[in-house]
Amino acid sequence: MYRTIRVPIEKGEKARLEVLAADIFDDTRKIRQIKTEEGTFLEIPVTEAAEEKAGDYPLTEQKNPEFLEKTGSLKECLKEFLSEAELSCVPSGWHILGDIIIVSIPESLEEKKHLIARALLSMYPKCRSVVRDLGIEGQFRQPKRELLLGSGTETIHKEHGCFFKQDVTKVMYSKGNLEERKRMSKLGGGEVVVDMFAGIGYFSIPMAVHSKPKKITSIEINPESFAYLKENIRLNKIEDIIIPINGDCSRFTPEGTADRVLMGYVGTTHHYLEPGIKALKKTEGVLHYHETVPENLAKTRPHERIRKAAEALGKKVEILETRRIKKYSPGVLHVVVDAKIFE
Repeated sequence: MYRTIRVPIEKGEKARLEVLAADIFDDTRKIRQIKTEEGTFLEIPVTEAAEEKAGDYPLTEQKNPEFLEKTGSLKECLKEFLSEAELSCVPSGWHILGDIIIVSIPESLEEKKHLIARALLSMYPKCRSVVRDLGIEGQFRQPKRELLLGSGTETIHKEHGCFFKQDVTKVMYSKGNLEERKRMSKLGGGEVVVDMFAGIGYFSIPMAVHSKPKKITSIEINPESFAYLKENIRLNKIEDIIIPINGDCSRFTPEGTADRVLMGYVGTTHHYLEPGIKALKKTEGVLHYHETVPENLAKTRPHERIRKAAEALGKKVEILETRRIKKYSPGVLHVVVDAKIFE
């Protein structure tokens, strides 16, 4: 039996996103448009799990389903359209957030970028857009990206039981930080936590969903990221745990209240060590400090910066752990240091 959710066409996009978020989309079949005496509808194919997760959407049985053909690699899809030299430049990797494919395409393939986008969509039928990644820019480290093909750049990405709504052209979401987000989801139970660079809730939300802290104060200066932070708090039903604040964490970080402080920003994070340490309770607390650092200094410079800032405030430091998050750029690592700060 092949199940679908049938919705009026004007509600199709909303329903499709909700089906994706619930993880019940059947990507082996096509989404179909049908016309009846009642109007025009979309049939969205769903898996057997929809029996329990379809919510308010009625399930219907689909007759004569249309199945999608499986394709091979990206180069295989493009071999009839590109020269050997061009095929050698085709990207070998990309990442998917929600139902959007994000890919870096070299300038040498500028004229073939839309062809590549169409090939990628054919490989991932449950995706709806392809976005070209052109780097990062500006004070807020916003992505520089170009919509190549599809119907939009806003999506809901599901990760580790959490939902992250975002516009991939306006906010960053690093797949390389996945393990750190999982680690944060296991910490903070029953604690008071301050997240100084909350973004759209990268660390706050997994912690709130899985560990259930007493309270998380999540501070974000970028108004676009802050809007998604509030939306993601609502999506994950954790309004009773997270208090979002839109502003500069050097001004809005509370003092002397936190058992744990997250400093998940890189670039100039060390400039904020003083308010980060002041946020901790006077007796003791744990600081999670992120930094981008030359590989040969990774085991010394972050520790020295934390000790210097703590000593200036009359505090002592015990380094608990230093973890490598990822390679940030050639010769530069993104690391996080867990440090206990105490009197």
